[in-house]
Amino acid sequence: MQIVGGLAGVTQYTRYEEPFWEKEITELSKGRIKATIRPLDAGGLRAEETLQLMRLGVVPFGTASLSRVSSDDPELNAFDLPVLNPDMATLRRTVNATRKHLADYLRQRYDIELLAVYAYPAQVIFCTKPFTGLDDLVGRKVRTSSVGQAELMGALGAVPVLLPFAEIVPALKSGVAECAITGTLSGYEIGLPGIATHVHSMAISWGLSFFGANRAAWDAVPQDLQQVIRQGLADLERRVWAQADADTQRGLACNSGTASCNGPPGEMELVPTSPKDAARRERLLERVVLPRWITRCGPSCARVWNTYLAPVHGVHAETE
Repeated sequence: MQIVGGLAGVTQYTRYEEPFWEKEITELSKGRIKATIRPLDAGGLRAEETLQLMRLGVVPFGTASLSRVSSDDPELNAFDLPVLNPDMATLRRTVNATRKHLADYLRQRYDIELLAVYAYPAQVIFCTKPFTGLDDLVGRKVRTSSVGQAELMGALGAVPVLLPFAEIVPALKSGVAECAITGTLSGYEIGLPGIATHVHSMAISWGLSFFGANRAAWDAVPQDLQQVIRQGLADLERRVWAQADADTQRGLACNSGTASCNGPPGEMELVPTSPKDAARRERLLERVVLPRWITRCGPSCARVWNTYLAPVHGVHAETE
């Protein structure tokens, strides 16, 4: 089996995906399965093209970032809209409510068999100047990584600046951006404690991805080995989610200096999610994030939302 995994250099890939495919799956199958894996951001692949490459069978087994492939298919962004899942417990409820729909959708539209759903640690807001909550972002230039995040910052009165991950540090140092949305732990690892002064505890996004197989490639796998793969991936998914949850908390603790880390403790002030922020998040979801996503996605997405996600989040989408 030839596998395209997640992003190189992050814990999900180095600690879980790579060992699973290079070693564990061979042990689980008693030597009947041997696999090689390469990361999504290696070998010239563009994350935005993963879905179509899997549909065509160019990538027989692969990992796709839902936020990146949603540029072609906005419905796939439904599960990780900005401020939809402010904590891990809510994210789990969202994915549990929509997993079957996602599996059916990928199978019917793209001939892809859904095999696992992965989550990265929470993406939160770091700032180089003090702030006490979301309302204080008015007028600040905030690094974003997606259209949805940019729309959210605009609604808060901030100025969104779309930048790749590698440019966060120089942008904050030069003043091109005054705040940045990025992962709690990755922010620590790239040195934000020496640049930013405050970090908010509310998750803006989570970077969900799915692992799936081209249907023809999947059907070519003997049924007993399909079961071995499914069982192995179910355990891998559980471990990835547990690590994402732990890394989210560890990242916040490392940035604020309340935990021992592989490096100097940060001295940022941790900004808690106040009742005011929680209420603002709900209004933003209902009045900005959800309506603008439906405008991009169409009436069918409103129906999907109302069927699967409205019962979880208590927000109804207008269908006309």
